[in-house]
Amino acid sequence: MSRFISKVNKNSDSYRENVEYHSGLVEELRGKVNEAIFGGRDHLIERHRKRGKLLPRERIDLLVDPCTPFLEFSALAAYNQYGGRVHSAGIVTGIGVVHGMHCVIVANDSTVKGGAYYPETVKKHVRAQEIADNLNLPCIYLVDCGGAYLHEWDRVFPDKDHFGNIFYRQCNMSQRGLPQVAAVFGVSTAGAAYIPALSDEVVMVRGNATIHLGGPSIVKVAINEDISPEDLGGADMHTTVSGVSDNVAETEQEAIARIREIVQGFNIPKTNFQRTLESQEPAYPAEEIMGIVNKDFAQPFDMREVIARMVDGSEFQEFKPQWGTSLVCGMAHIHGHPVGILGNNGPLFSESSVKGAHFISLCEQRNVPLLFLQNVPGFMVGKAAEQGGIAKHSAKLVYAMSTAKVPRFTVVCGGSYGAGNYGMCGRGFRPDMMFAWPNSVVATMSADIGTNVVMELAKNSISKKASAEDLEKLEKDTRALYAEKSDPYFATSRIWDDGIIEPCQTRDVIGLCLSVAATNEPRDDRTSVYRM
Repeated sequence: MSRFISKVNKNSDSYRENVEYHSGLVEELRGKVNEAIFGGRDHLIERHRKRGKLLPRERIDLLVDPCTPFLEFSALAAYNQYGGRVHSAGIVTGIGVVHGMHCVIVANDSTVKGGAYYPETVKKHVRAQEIADNLNLPCIYLVDCGGAYLHEWDRVFPDKDHFGNIFYRQCNMSQRGLPQVAAVFGVSTAGAAYIPALSDEVVMVRGNATIHLGGPSIVKVAINEDISPEDLGGADMHTTVSGVSDNVAETEQEAIARIREIVQGFNIPKTNFQRTLESQEPAYPAEEIMGIVNKDFAQPFDMREVIARMVDGSEFQEFKPQWGTSLVCGMAHIHGHPVGILGNNGPLFSESSVKGAHFISLCEQRNVPLLFLQNVPGFMVGKAAEQGGIAKHSAKLVYAMSTAKVPRFTVVCGGSYGAGNYGMCGRGFRPDMMFAWPNSVVATMSADIGTNVVMELAKNSISKKASAEDLEKLEKDTRALYAEKSDPYFATSRIWDDGIIEPCQTRDVIGLCLSVAATNEPRDDRTSVYRM
């Protein structure tokens, strides 16, 4: 492959301004993540520790193999909602390596509202299971949960994607050979009791862990029976009497060690279905990305410069470099794993759309995973574009991307607007994993364009003649609305992505994603290349 030769001027004023701007965003991100992990509940964490209990991320640290990464999902879920009190949506999810095997891990955080399930908690839990299902990964549940948050029952309980969907997915993953195991560290009550009950194997910690469909207070009200939590659903009862639990542990550390032993016995062969190479560091440091990406989306940057700081040896085999130039396509390796990259260098025209569809079919034929790097104002509009068939050509890109069976990963590196978000594998098209940078914006259109459209409609309204004061207020309110709802933290709070990552971390994050994807066997129904 050809090595990309960078043209970045690191001595320019714009480069230095960009570095300063993005460094500030990274520091802000780190502060928010730290607050989500530790902030605002010191007394609850202290009480948790006095009970001999570990925090969820400490449990995960003991569970995964030493010196291996844990890719956490949506650390800022529910951020700035519910008065800022539901940190990380009360649950920690991600991919870790246990005895050399990638596993999806779901860990309740009982220091956050007793581990109760809010709407975002359910969505985050289900999303972790969806990733496991798509990428054929076992699931490990570290349970410490008080069930659904009752005040939100209408947004947690009845619908197809609510709490019951967790159990539906557990059953179906187990049925098709993806192991489901659970360790119970504290309360597992009401609906949450089904998480261990539906697991293939269960470990409970003596003295702290309980499993019951209805707690002592419910039993008292329902059948007027007085019973202690331990007698109703403690570890000894469930291990020696009911058989709900398969193992009892004296400490959390012992329970985690037992889960590791169970994983070791899965007997799942580790097969690599891709031709991997020895990993090489890029020729240019990842830190330079922060000087390349302009803080003003109106000022374009060359996505090739970003790619050169992500891929092995900065080597990139570009596809059709002289045609459809607003979309950069090409083959590369990240941490030794092959990947087909599509990155935006402007709006998507007819030529770039067809080029992207052609390139996707090449990757599909060759079982090469896809990586979409989004910085897209949308598909081109106007008379020339419409007469040139932008609608049908953009549909070709959307169709090829939607039906691709190879793993697909997306990173929002800048603006992601309108149908451009769709064509570049936005959330609605179910990428296997999707991440965003702290400078990212996802919206139907930019604040300027959106405000201008609303103002034009208001000025031309027949039914109501707006005053100058009304128009001024409308413009101010519209801009404020776009600023609020297109903010990356608004998006990640609602789990429109799988987490905000630092630009310099992108290579390692995607490398881990590709290492998971490499174990997926190619489908037999792959199609031939369609040149369109």
